[in-house]
Amino acid sequence: LVHSLPWPFHPEHAAAPPPARFGKYDFHHVDALVDYALLQNPQMHIKGHVLVWHVTSPPFLEDLPASQVRSHLKRHIFTTMGHFRGRIRMWDVVNESLASDGTLVENVFYTKLGPGYIEECFRWAHEADPGAFLIYNDNKVEGCGNEEEEAPNQAKSDGFYALLKSLVEKGVPVHGAGMQAHFNAGGVGKRQRCPTPAMVKRQIRRIGDLGLMVNISEMDVRVSKLPAGPGNDCDDSDVEMNVRTVAQTQIYRDILSAALSEPAFHGIWLWGFTDRHTWVNNFYYDDSPLIFDEKYNKKSSYYGVKIALETLCPGGRVGELTGGENASCLLEKNVDDEGMKWGYQWIQPEPEEELENFISTDTTKSGNPDWLQTS
Repeated sequence: LVHSLPWPFHPEHAAAPPPARFGKYDFHHVDALVDYALLQNPQMHIKGHVLVWHVTSPPFLEDLPASQVRSHLKRHIFTTMGHFRGRIRMWDVVNESLASDGTLVENVFYTKLGPGYIEECFRWAHEADPGAFLIYNDNKVEGCGNEEEEAPNQAKSDGFYALLKSLVEKGVPVHGAGMQAHFNAGGVGKRQRCPTPAMVKRQIRRIGDLGLMVNISEMDVRVSKLPAGPGNDCDDSDVEMNVRTVAQTQIYRDILSAALSEPAFHGIWLWGFTDRHTWVNNFYYDDSPLIFDEKYNKKSSYYGVKIALETLCPGGRVGELTGGENASCLLEKNVDDEGMKWGYQWIQPEPEEELENFISTDTTKSGNPDWLQTS
């Protein structure tokens, strides 16, 4: 897995691009990772992340005319994909082009090239490597509600679906959709709450109906905003039922189980494997979002993932936790037969007042990433 393939410009050159730097690439660090992975297993699936993301693009693009931005963008895609052709066969082509309301972010590519830049990038990527599997990737797009209940971030999820549908209808060579799944178990409100497995299943299903494959692309589960004690239905003496452990394990297990129940589901990537090295601590706050702890020990969430994957084994039923008819993962609804909502042991109550200032403080439309949002 290649975490990042940034543009070939050093940050100190951001203000004024030196002509000598244009078109010069140094791939030796990534080459070492890719070659090592393929040496261990020649059949390993390696995904390149990411070709086009405004957050990691050099700021001096803002000062260039549209014709030069288009030229440099096309060259970047052709150079990077050409270098790894035959080794990296799967690419996140465009990343996070949607704002919270489901409309396109007004980033440098949008303002310089117009909304058609996404289509152009996919066509260039297909031309650069016709055999590559091409993905559009975004965050907070994992859930789809129904007539009874909207999903968190429903507008963005709808925008995600609409963008993909538009690309498919135009014959753009897009093959898959990546849903990042950076979940906050302690989140409240329409933006921060975690979607239910049924919501995730519906989103995968409707995207699959477009003829696309769907992957969970960057999963981690933050838990530090939950109380540190036992859950809402737990014995204080039961250390294993710490609410953070319960929530993280259930989210990993049930979301993956629901995803596996859909034929269009294509796989899962975790955004790291040990809490010792997680991006969350640098971009959000101190947390333990992964399935191995800081000492590389398996956590309860590791076994949650294991249980979900075992539904694919002989004797398991895809998407249902081992146990057949006794499976406890709600795949089609959010409330069980006893009237208990999914996640009732750990889901936090909504604030008394809705976050009315969210619209005025949301800066995703101008291109700021999720971790810079205040609500």
